[in-house]
Amino acid sequence: MSLDNVETSERILRQLKTFGPQGSTALAEALGVSTEAIRQQVQKLLDEQLIAGEQERSTGAGRPRQLWSLTAAGHARFPDAHAQLAVDLIASVRALFGEAGIDQLVDARREENRRQYLQTTASARTLADRVRRLAAIREREGYMARAEKDGRDWLLIEDHCPICSAAQACQGFCRAELELFQEVLGEEASVKREQHLLAGARRCVYRISLRKLVQTPVKLS
Repeated sequence: MSLDNVETSERILRQLKTFGPQGSTALAEALGVSTEAIRQQVQKLLDEQLIAGEQERSTGAGRPRQLWSLTAAGHARFPDAHAQLAVDLIASVRALFGEAGIDQLVDARREENRRQYLQTTASARTLADRVRRLAAIREREGYMARAEKDGRDWLLIEDHCPICSAAQACQGFCRAELELFQEVLGEEASVKREQHLLAGARRCVYRISLRKLVQTPVKLS
């Protein structure tokens, strides 16, 4: 396979990872290549069992489209930071020190991230800037993260979780991350997780809204 074909295959996998199931025409438009080139690479990815096809639900007349999505093997092409080692270490900590030890492990990781995140966002003057800087941090850490405006709110979207196996073994990591996001974004922000990979979603999405601060009325003498 040529380097161009390898690059196209990797771009297809990333596109499906980021945006979910898509048809060949949509992939061609998104990647700026011909539909025929997409079909050739799709067939190779099917042969490698990295993607699978499914029929789009029909919404009217016309032939249903074939949509492509990542298989478990396809998802595994994206880094999961030393997954088995992390799971084994969590199991060892739990066996030796119980849930109290697990809590200490989660707290230690949160504190390490907290210092880095607060330092990176310290000079941000607005909530929007803090959200964008937080997304940039998470992108560098392998979460395939981005910030998107949604009306008056912001969305922090993470299309991949590089610690997914560890988070499945200890969901305290997810709780700690949500608390950390709230602290980093400040009291003016309200942070809610709307989609959760561990709850069956294909990604994690956080809605960040500007909190309405209650002002105490001034009493006139």
